[in-house]
Amino acid sequence: MTTADRQGRLLAISDLHIGYAENRALVEEMRPETDDDWLLVAGDVAETVADIRWALETLSRRFRKVIWAPGNHELWTHPKDTVTLRGVARYEYLVRLCRELGVITPEDPYPVWEGPDGPVVVAPLFLLYDYSFLPAGCATKEEGLAYAHGTGIVCTDEHVLHPDPYPSREAWCRARVAETERRLAEIPDGLPTVLVNHYPLDRHPTEVLWYPEFAMWCGTRLTADWHRTHRVAVMVYGHLHIPRTTWLDGVRFEEVSVGYPREWRKRPEPPGTLRRILPMEVGSGDRGTAPGVGRGRGGAR
Repeated sequence: MTTADRQGRLLAISDLHIGYAENRALVEEMRPETDDDWLLVAGDVAETVADIRWALETLSRRFRKVIWAPGNHELWTHPKDTVTLRGVARYEYLVRLCRELGVITPEDPYPVWEGPDGPVVVAPLFLLYDYSFLPAGCATKEEGLAYAHGTGIVCTDEHVLHPDPYPSREAWCRARVAETERRLAEIPDGLPTVLVNHYPLDRHPTEVLWYPEFAMWCGTRLTADWHRTHRVAVMVYGHLHIPRTTWLDGVRFEEVSVGYPREWRKRPEPPGTLRRILPMEVGSGDRGTAPGVGRGRGGAR
């Protein structure tokens, strides 16, 4: 699976949330720049299987290749969804749906991008979170959750993202991290990677959240060094609804989310613009790198 001798672009988007009519309209307008473009979709397409299918099918018909990493919203067992599967069973159902559509998932062989700035291995990840991004002054998950409930900032996952058959979301996270690390270690030496995950691999992007306690639902400390140990050229993520570029240890982190209409209406950039990952956009290193730029999100999601 390569793009040998092509001049396409590696593009990315996340947090499409097409349950909102305005966001669905954005997806209807999304088009590649060339016939050979790949699209990375870093989670939170929608809450219902019907909407997830529509969005991924629409995009897979337009782009040379679509690569999907699940967000928390796809994993919700939503009361309005006719598919009532929970936890691992729901995730596996979505993997089968993606394979039916020709969409690459975290369970498939990692494709190699050989277009501009390649070759690089593009690895979609499914890692979840383990409550290790604790609020200041909290030493345990229980203390962190108690603090979050006290502020009223509690992720909706607590009610509708079930870890079955794992005993907890953090147990599921640790299992996913272990399996993913094994697979990443099998990538041949010398090949750089683009890692695509719904959550950032390091905590630093959460420092601009309006509500810092929401960071508990934003990743795991277990992946804090992955951008160094896995030869990462670019780390692509979403979830925070704060689209921007940051740098850590010389590695580019790209938050590529659309977010909710009430959020993107406030931004000067056109909503739903696909972020170019490779080749790198001129000037992208200046977008959102200053401390405090792009504050937002952090409420009950």
